[in-house]
Amino acid sequence: MILAEPGPDLSDIVVLGVNHKTAAVELREKLAFSAEETEAALKLFQKAPSIREAMILSTCNRVEVLLVTKNKSLAIDTISSFITEKKAIAPAHLKPCVYVHSGSQAILHVFRVAASLDSMMIGEPQILGQLKEAFKTAVTLKSTGLILNRLLHKAFSTAKRVRTETGIGGHAVSISYAAVELAKKIFDTLDGKTILLIGAGEMAELAVEHLIRSTASMNLLVANRTFSVGVALAGRFRGRAIHLEEIPETLKTADIIISSTGSPAYVISKDQVKPAMRSRKHRPLFFIDIAVPRDIDPDINRIPNAYVYDIDDLQGAIRENIENRNAESIKAERIVEESVIKFTEWYQSLDVVPTIIDLREKLGAILTAELAKTFQALPLLTETDRQAFERMAESVIKKALHDPARFLKNPGAHRNKAVYLDFTRKLFHLDP
Repeated sequence: MILAEPGPDLSDIVVLGVNHKTAAVELREKLAFSAEETEAALKLFQKAPSIREAMILSTCNRVEVLLVTKNKSLAIDTISSFITEKKAIAPAHLKPCVYVHSGSQAILHVFRVAASLDSMMIGEPQILGQLKEAFKTAVTLKSTGLILNRLLHKAFSTAKRVRTETGIGGHAVSISYAAVELAKKIFDTLDGKTILLIGAGEMAELAVEHLIRSTASMNLLVANRTFSVGVALAGRFRGRAIHLEEIPETLKTADIIISSTGSPAYVISKDQVKPAMRSRKHRPLFFIDIAVPRDIDPDINRIPNAYVYDIDDLQGAIRENIENRNAESIKAERIVEESVIKFTEWYQSLDVVPTIIDLREKLGAILTAELAKTFQALPLLTETDRQAFERMAESVIKKALHDPARFLKNPGAHRNKAVYLDFTRKLFHLDP
């Protein structure tokens, strides 16, 4: 009769969540967890008898709970009930939007999320930082353990490989990001440059976020029709707000103007730029117009050393870059699949660990006893001699266990691992 306990079940690893593909933004907003809600939820999950480990990832595009369970179906019910109750959402409304992955599919999902292969914009870098922050929170609250710690560290290293071994993150696929990438190409570096942002909507905010990640120091100016809104955006990013009336004067000192107001008329005309260029002594001035309809008079292109790029110029680059990213994502998927296999092999080896530890302790006890006899028989040994014997004993244990441990971890697909574990325990009398 085989007495060895069954090893860890891969299906104990579970991901439950919604994302931009399954749920509208209104539902995602309702489901989002604040920092305080995340802390309270993780503390509650720690007390749930069906849950071993847990962490929560909550972003604007996804809300996911990662679990290692003791009872998978009960754990899923526990999480689902908690969310519907705390977020006041009818189960019938939530259920069609929720996905549940377990086992290798859950591992694959976590690695794809970390590598930005499951993002709205494939290759965007923000998700990895968000995942690291979510993991840090869970670790601080001690709601993760051996499995999630290993899973997330493997996810981070997988994402790093994808980033360094493929070009998936090197191509702009949003208008705001493309605008900033263009600005970087124009000047090589944006450090120390004066950038005037006209408009304070979502596109402008995204552009600023990309700018902040691209430069350690820049002079940011924000002009908006509602001055207080411009002040708020500028304040968030250590910039300065100016009134729209100040734009003509600012053209004399700015290096790049990014405009996204959507005004029905041009915000900057050719007649405003001409005198500014004279004051600049014809130092180049770049306009990046990401508004529809356009904010910048295209005739400005006729002025020497003044350059206007509009949304059509950016769209062409974006289409090409999307194709490039899709090609690179094939390479990235291969890297992710390799990582899933390696993590799965590690996970399935966990059932061997207690036997190897017990075997090591038994061999260690035998060698310790024999060393004690040897030291007693050789009283003239120095402390250095004794330490040399102890190091030799440790080396013998390591080498003696190396091949058996490797075999027990992977005896071959055609062999029953439990049989070999049970035989090993009986052979060496590891059980009382």
